[in-house]
Amino acid sequence: MSSLGIFTNNEEITGIKGIKVPLYQGGYNQKIIYLSGVAMRISKSQNSPVMEVAEGIAGYLSQNSDSLFRVKVVPSGEIHIELMDSTLAAWLQNLIVAKRTGDLVNNFLQDKLPTLSSSLKVFTIQYAHARCFSLLRLGQQEGLIELDRTDINSFMAANSIPWLNCEQKLLLDHSDENFLIYQLVKVVDDLVCADSISINWLKAGGNLSQAFERFWGNCRIWGEVKIHDPELAQARLGLLIATQLVLRCVLEDKLGIVAPVEL
Repeated sequence: MSSLGIFTNNEEITGIKGIKVPLYQGGYNQKIIYLSGVAMRISKSQNSPVMEVAEGIAGYLSQNSDSLFRVKVVPSGEIHIELMDSTLAAWLQNLIVAKRTGDLVNNFLQDKLPTLSSSLKVFTIQYAHARCFSLLRLGQQEGLIELDRTDINSFMAANSIPWLNCEQKLLLDHSDENFLIYQLVKVVDDLVCADSISINWLKAGGNLSQAFERFWGNCRIWGEVKIHDPELAQARLGLLIATQLVLRCVLEDKLGIVAPVEL
């Protein structure tokens, strides 16, 4: 709102006050980008060129971003906000050290439970959750990661995970790692969004479990990775903690189904 105020003397935007302007996650392109069409709406109410408005907002956001994100304007006037690697690393770390799984979200609105016809999709999500749990247990047994088991169904990271390299870039740079992070961000955004009652949680959980399968099929933790790049192995285990926690939220809090630790 501070950035929008630069276009008026009284720091109020005529025609936009009280109206929700959506900020939504863009499609997958190996980056986490949020899109906003606020400049188009303001340009109409202020009778100003859309690119002038967009560039003004983007400039203000860039100057006040605290290195959390990059901002650019595309020719349509849409504003793109790309999260920095350090921001994603901090988000992942906060996610996996929550006091309990329920801390991810507040005030869930219970949706309709899945029918028997969706049992196969439910099993796919449960299998992914159980697989994450077993891999984390193995990682702890082999000394790769320190975990706290807050209850019978959850692991939390006991220590900070090495998410970034010396250049402050994510160690997780494989396309399937990026896709899993993209799905995690998408599901958590839906979980904490006040308008999430329209979300198809069976589909959301299924997409996340499929992203996990892609990750696990192509991003190894043991063998040469464990020996020659233990920090990468730890980062991948950290990603498994996040995945397990979010899958548990979807299963227990949104679908009303048990999140098994083994099948």
